[in-house]
Amino acid sequence: MEKQSLEIPEQFHVSETSAWLVNHRINSALPGYLMVSSRSFTNDLSELSPEALAELGPLLAKAQTALGTVLGAKRVYIGRYGHAPGYPIHFHIIPIYDWVEDLFWQDERYRLLQTFAEGSGETPTDGAELTFFVWREFCERADPPPIKGLSVTETIELLRKTLRP
Repeated sequence: MEKQSLEIPEQFHVSETSAWLVNHRINSALPGYLMVSSRSFTNDLSELSPEALAELGPLLAKAQTALGTVLGAKRVYIGRYGHAPGYPIHFHIIPIYDWVEDLFWQDERYRLLQTFAEGSGETPTDGAELTFFVWREFCERADPPPIKGLSVTETIELLRKTLRP
């Protein structure tokens, strides 16, 4: 497998292993939104080495624990989307804090999502809706909502200490 530089600016680096880079999502105003990217340029889990696969689970678990216990995330979503060409396989780790969910419920635009379901859902909202909210509001808006708590820079520094190998 070909190795490729991920070209993530150093100030966003949080942690790394021999096979993975953990960084704060560059264009996210949401503190703690992490990316875990393979150092091998492949977009297929089956093409990763056994060593890379063995590192992945514990790394995701450690990141989830840090976001929950250190930063106080109410929920932590971990997802792989990866349909954009030119990127190695990577995972999004998205913290959902109480204040993020509160902002979601306060924004009337997102009530439209309720019209897509037939009947009531299992919960008032779900991970897809909150992920959509985070992407649109904290990653794509030029003027994202105000955050509560640590800044992105402070969060990166704290996570560096917490996720140190």
